[in-house]
Amino acid sequence: MPTRRQLLRLAPALFIPAVNAQPVSAADEAAIRRTIEAQIEAFRRNDDAAAFSHASPMIQGMFGTAANFMAMVRTLYAPVHRPRAVDFTDLVEEGGRLIQKVELIGPDGAPALALYTMVRGPEGWLIDGCMLTASERPAA
Repeated sequence: MPTRRQLLRLAPALFIPAVNAQPVSAADEAAIRRTIEAQIEAFRRNDDAAAFSHASPMIQGMFGTAANFMAMVRTLYAPVHRPRAVDFTDLVEEGGRLIQKVELIGPDGAPALALYTMVRGPEGWLIDGCMLTASERPAA
């Protein structure tokens, strides 16, 4: 299993942008949401293989195995791994990247904003990175 230091070195690479994002239809927007929801559900079920299957080939290549991927998620992404609440907001294109914004309440009750970079794979949408940042919503 990778050490925390190794995971922290890998984490910035998760934010490599997808290039040349294409216009997104309502069906694609729904599919993107389903992909993220399916990964979160896999996290809740502790189904590492299913969670890893929603990651892009680039992410899968970086981590190699579902176990390595999940070690990073559990260590650095608690609000994504075990959210108390999930609220999908904007799907935006920024600098050629398609980003789905998701407001989360983490397991500690703190709000966070997850910025999911999405890519279209041969069989549907995949997660090409996720960045956690401060929530855009005012604290309750």
